[in-house]
Amino acid sequence: DHWPSSLQEFILTARSLVLPREQKSPQSFLPNSRVASIGTVLAQGMNSKKKHEIEALSGIVDAIARSRGAKTVVDVGSGQGYLAQALSFEYQLAVIAIDASSHHASVTNTRAERIKKHYAAKCVEKQQFKVPRTVTCHVLSSDTLAAVTLDACQDDHGEHITETNNCNQSIPQIEQPNHSIPQLVLAGLHACGDLSVNMLRVFVSCEQVQALVSVGCCYNLLSEDTDTCPGFPISKAAKSSKLVLGKSIRDLACQSAERWRNLTKEMALQNFDIHAFRAAFQMVLEKYFPEVSRLSPSIGRQGKALRRQRLRKVMESHLAMGKADDLSYPNCKEQNMNTDGSLPTEPTAPKGAVECCSNELCTGDTYSTSAVVGSSISRVNVGPSDTNLDECCKLTLFKDFTISGLGRLGCGFVEDVNLLEIWKDVQHFTEFIGPFWCLRAALGPLVETYILLDRLLFLQEQGSAVEASLFPLFDPAMSPRNMALVAWKLTGDPLEPSHGNASHA
Repeated sequence: DHWPSSLQEFILTARSLVLPREQKSPQSFLPNSRVASIGTVLAQGMNSKKKHEIEALSGIVDAIARSRGAKTVVDVGSGQGYLAQALSFEYQLAVIAIDASSHHASVTNTRAERIKKHYAAKCVEKQQFKVPRTVTCHVLSSDTLAAVTLDACQDDHGEHITETNNCNQSIPQIEQPNHSIPQLVLAGLHACGDLSVNMLRVFVSCEQVQALVSVGCCYNLLSEDTDTCPGFPISKAAKSSKLVLGKSIRDLACQSAERWRNLTKEMALQNFDIHAFRAAFQMVLEKYFPEVSRLSPSIGRQGKALRRQRLRKVMESHLAMGKADDLSYPNCKEQNMNTDGSLPTEPTAPKGAVECCSNELCTGDTYSTSAVVGSSISRVNVGPSDTNLDECCKLTLFKDFTISGLGRLGCGFVEDVNLLEIWKDVQHFTEFIGPFWCLRAALGPLVETYILLDRLLFLQEQGSAVEASLFPLFDPAMSPRNMALVAWKLTGDPLEPSHGNASHA
């Protein structure tokens, strides 16, 4: 209530313009859908987020496939094959898994054979279990995706065998409809950047593709403002608006406020410190490596997995101690305290300071934190006084961050780099990092809504032969990119979804 009226208006207006993201039951959208619980063998290797996504998405894909009379699903951007294997073993669908990584194909094949043995051992009757067919291909256009999809399905109605095909851009587009190719459903779980858009174009252009279920991701990787087939905008409506987003704004579409609601104040502030480190690191580049700075370098998020592991361990520790209501990390003084209560001469960096959150705060080029954990770099010597302890710890972490970032960029470390001077210039402004980030992040769901509506409108502009909806399939706190774009062609008996829980343009 004490916020300025202009700020209140900004937040409320942004909130009013976004698509509802609260998770809905798949049955509320497709009454004929069922969600099979994934057993321990099929869920092996999945974290709770991935298991949640696979269970919900595979149920929707199965319902769509059965309603369209399609028995083959093409999993685009299949990764390690989790979705493909769930569709194969739980729903007995033939699946073609397309991914750019041959390593992913190898993992998918090995894992599928292991799961197949488990299912075969459980089955009383002799049943031929299908396993996904893997195809390794760098999909750089919708033509390539269409060609490799139809080629993989050519004259293949029966059981899929484990097979890895390699393709490149020289595969010709199949011009004429081939009636030996089965009816297909395209599915994609967080297919990055233009890959999700290429799926839409293939759905529209290929007669054999009867339906589409796509959950997008990595909007920052979308192509924009290109002469041929951009990833954004793709609808006539969005093109007519003349709105250009740019990478910085598209980055915001990946921000997720839902996960921040689960943080304590201390944990949130520690995450803002990481943003301050990245801002200060940019000053290091501009002063000592100006040529690198002009290239707008990305230093990645190599500490993301470690942050999640650390948060999980801390949560388990607090729960075991009966402190579920206090999930904050020990402060700098507590981290550096000896067992007798004294401070060590050379304290280690507070492990929780930058590895404390499972949030996807940044998209690709914002920060790097791996050097903070397990770093062998000598620490800043601090005395027993509490006055400057916190700032000394932050300086230590900033030093580790900088050395890690420079290493990622191949710059090496210059001995005469005065990190203390730069940090002193920055620390007076670090209190503004949090409010600044929050103001930007408040626009995140709005930008994502605009991008998703562009895709929905593109499909609806195809005319009455296509039905398309956006549906919040996942729990947004667990899986922030939770909006599924579901579309099908009205060539047979139409589906009867309950549109009360789906979004139409």
